[in-house]
Amino acid sequence: MSKHPEVLWAQRSSETQPEKNIVYLTVNLTDIKESSLQYDLTPATLSFKATAGTGEQSDYAFSLDLYGEVDPEKSTKHLTSRSLVVVLRKKEQKLEYWPRLTKEKLRTPHIKTDFNKWVDEDEQDGNPNLEDDFGAGGIPGMDDGMGGLGGLGGMGGMGGMGGMGGMGGMDFSQMMSQAGAGFGAGSGGTDEEGIAEDDSDDDGPPPLEDAESAPEQK
Repeated sequence: MSKHPEVLWAQRSSETQPEKNIVYLTVNLTDIKESSLQYDLTPATLSFKATAGTGEQSDYAFSLDLYGEVDPEKSTKHLTSRSLVVVLRKKEQKLEYWPRLTKEKLRTPHIKTDFNKWVDEDEQDGNPNLEDDFGAGGIPGMDDGMGGLGGLGGMGGMGGMGGMGGMGGMDFSQMMSQAGAGFGAGSGGTDEEGIAEDDSDDDGPPPLEDAESAPEQK
């Protein structure tokens, strides 16, 4: 029996710029076997079937009746080692977002809002179009976000700024010794915990109605 992969989605809308009137769709599967991939897109439906996995492989499949029509010829897909990334071009150009991904209002745990790409309808201006990033083989926002965390971690090195104590004639090693050997270590631990707390508290923007699909494919 085929499993339903995790599907993430987000969208943009525009009345005048077709390239910004799109749906982002990411099928989260590691090591999709390209020869097994069956992807079919029509103006109203999308279907997917593939074998994927590292080591022991499994079969995955799903099909969606889309909320609105799309233009298959102007839609794109890109296969990476981590996922299948799709940009669907909406056929109707308007400012209003789709209220959900699927035609029917159903709930499923497999289809979720992609908070890395999500922008609220009234906050689209000033946010870059991510379509070009898909061709790069990455997930937009992920690399930058990790880099940001690395940068914060690197701030632990700001302990070196203690050298500024030299401005008062005090050697940094002496200052650390007087403050207690555990002072520097405690500071580093606090930084790491603070980052973890920020991640856990950041739930992202509230989604519109998440997509909701039919039962798992057999």
